[in-house]
This record gives sequence, C-alpha cells and structure tokens, in this order.
Amino acid sequence: MPEISEQEVRHVADLGKLALSDQEIQRLGRELNRILEYFQQLQELDTDQVPSTSHAIQMENVYRSDEVTASLGVQEAVSNAPDRADEFFRVPRIIEE
Repeated sequence: MPEISEQEVRHVADLGKLALSDQEIQRLGRELNRILEYFQQLQELDTDQVPSTSHAIQMENVYRSDEVTASLGVQEAVSNAPDRADEFFRVPRIIEE
C-alpha cells in the first residue's frame, strides 16, 4: 500500500487552509499512514457471510407518535414576549434600506 507523502499532507492542509508546522506535517503523515494500514487489515477480512448494515447497532425510532393536540392561543403565545405589538412579536429591524 502506498504511503501518504509529506507533500500530500501539505497539499491537503493547504486545501483546508491549515497552517501546520513541519512537526505537525510529519506527525499527521504518520497518523494517516497508520489509519491506512488499519484499513488494509480490514480489507483482508472475509466478510462474505456478514450481513450489510447501515448502523453498528440496532436502531429504532424514538420519536413519539404524531398526534393532533390543541395549540396555544395567540394571547398565551405572546404573553411572555419581551416586546410585542398586539398579537405579534416585535423584533429589532435587521434589514437596511
């Protein structure tokens, strides 16, 4: 498996607008190469009998069921507003002319 060169690490750092020292470039190169070595080990495993999954653990929907309920009335919704105009929230203007 080809190793990631210092030049490639510098190129990726430049793409990410990262200012890295020479020591950081060398350290990241070693770490990335270790990651690639681990992926090489994983590729050598026989996974033909392993079923495909989208998650490592069983996932289930934890949301409540969608039921229609009564909503707040207008006065109750704006009752704690720090600033309001009748039935509306008043907020600072953010659009310039």
